[in-house]
Amino acid sequence: MKVTIIGSGSWGTGLAQVLADNNVDVTIWGIDESQIDDIANNHLNSTFFPGVKLNPAIKATTDLATVTGSDIVLLSVPTIAIQSVCEQVAPYLDKKAIFVNTSKGFHPDTNARMSDVIRASVPADKLSSVVSLIGPSHAEEVVERLLTTITAVSQNEEDAKTIQRVFSNDYFRVYTGNDEIGAELGVALKNAIAVASGILAGIGYGDNTRAALITRGIAEVMRFGSAYGGKKETFMGLTGIGDLIVTATSRHSRNFQAGYEIGKANDAQIYWDTNKKTVEGVRTAKVVHELAKAKNIDMPIIEEVYKVLYEGKEPKQSAKDLMLRELKSE
Repeated sequence: MKVTIIGSGSWGTGLAQVLADNNVDVTIWGIDESQIDDIANNHLNSTFFPGVKLNPAIKATTDLATVTGSDIVLLSVPTIAIQSVCEQVAPYLDKKAIFVNTSKGFHPDTNARMSDVIRASVPADKLSSVVSLIGPSHAEEVVERLLTTITAVSQNEEDAKTIQRVFSNDYFRVYTGNDEIGAELGVALKNAIAVASGILAGIGYGDNTRAALITRGIAEVMRFGSAYGGKKETFMGLTGIGDLIVTATSRHSRNFQAGYEIGKANDAQIYWDTNKKTVEGVRTAKVVHELAKAKNIDMPIIEEVYKVLYEGKEPKQSAKDLMLRELKSE
């Protein structure tokens, strides 16, 4: 079994650690030569995990030809890069491969889900199926071999089971699922809710507020996801409430961190002026705002995040307006 991971960032490296620990032939491909050299020769990815030793069996290269012969191609790049990366990778494949998606969001132009983007970008004779490997997981903990559970979601049950077997071990447990729509919408929407959680923490609110946000946030995720074809039970699993909890509460979450700075400043302009990281929840808030309007779906939390990010509304006023909405049953 040969696996190539496209992307030398934190999550790609964390998953390479899992595979190497499972004695799988795994190579990371990336474009940052110093980072690739660090992984290949020092068994470190100092950019993301200072001082953390990687399994020495992990290989790394800047040569995309390494994809040739791969049984599995795992994509660990931002949503904005998925289409172009697939188009670059496909010519090097000499057989059908399982494409594993780990991105959580939407295509930057079409708003398509990631699995649909991959299917549209990889020729049928090079693609076995798409499996989304998603759920509540921070790379910082996986690379340290802390207990983690996620889900391999696919329309192809056998390929999902293959990914389950290849990745599972005593610290990394993989479940399978077939609700691709619900799972991919769940993990995308939670990023925007996590931005809201960070904003509230930055303002100074505490545990009561976070509990309310997560509870009402999953209600919004379920409303939206169900309207677009997801199964309600999916949103109560790892790719729904599970991923929302970890992303809305953890210091590791970029979405939470970005929201925190916005809340502390009581102004989103600080994000637009200073942020240099990929924060998927920022664009997701805009996409979901537009899609929710199209189906007249009530999304008060997402709506306030959108107003803070894109209309200049003060976070403190947004929090107040959420509390003063018309009273109703839960």
